Amino acid sequence: MLVPDLPLRTDRLDLRLFTADDFAALHGYQSRADVTRYLYFGPNDEAASREALARKRARVALRAEGDVLNLALVLRETGAVIGDVLLIWTSVAHRQGEIGYVLHPDHAGHGYATEAAREMLRLGFDELGLHRIVGRLDARNTASARVLERLGMRREAHLRENELVKGEWTDEAVYALLAREWRAGGR
Repeated sequence: MLVPDLPLRTDRLDLRLFTADDFAALHGYQSRADVTRYLYFGPNDEAASREALARKRARVALRAEGDVLNLALVLRETGAVIGDVLLIWTSVAHRQGEIGYVLHPDHAGHGYATEAAREMLRLGFDELGLHRIVGRLDARNTASARVLERLGMRREAHLRENELVKGEWTDEAVYALLAREWRAGGR
C-alpha cells in the first residue's frame, strides 16, 4: 500500500493532488488536439475535462491492484499546473506497475516530464516495492519514447496494430525498467 506524503518535491516541480481549482489548467491541455493525438481520449470539451478532473481527484493512493495515483505537475517557480503524471499498481502478485504523463506543450523540452516520471519510478520502486514498471505509448509518439529512454527504460516490445484508437489501428511500444536496474543507476 502507498499513501504518499504530498506534495512530492523534485528540483523544479511540486507533485500534488488535483483540486477543483485545477480545471482551467487541465482543460487547457486536455482540449488540445496536439496533446491528445496519441492518447485514448480527447481532445476534451469542458464536460469531458470536468469528468477527467473528478477521476484525477479520486486517484490519491495505491491501496490495491488496479489503483492509480494521479498527481498534478506544478511548476514551483510560478505555481502553474503544467501537466500530470500517474503511477498504476497493475499487479500485486507480480509487483508490477505502469507510469504515464501528459505535459502542456508550452512547457515541453525542459525535462519536466522526465523529472516527474522519475519521481513516480522512485515511488514505485522505493516506496511501493515494485519489481518492474512499464511505460506504454503509441509507437508514433517519439517525444514520449525519448522521456522513457532518458529514464533508463528499455524498449521491450513493438506491438503492430494492436489497438483501435480513435478509429485508427495503432502500434504500441512498451518500455520497462526493473527494480535492480533502478538501484544500479537506471534513474
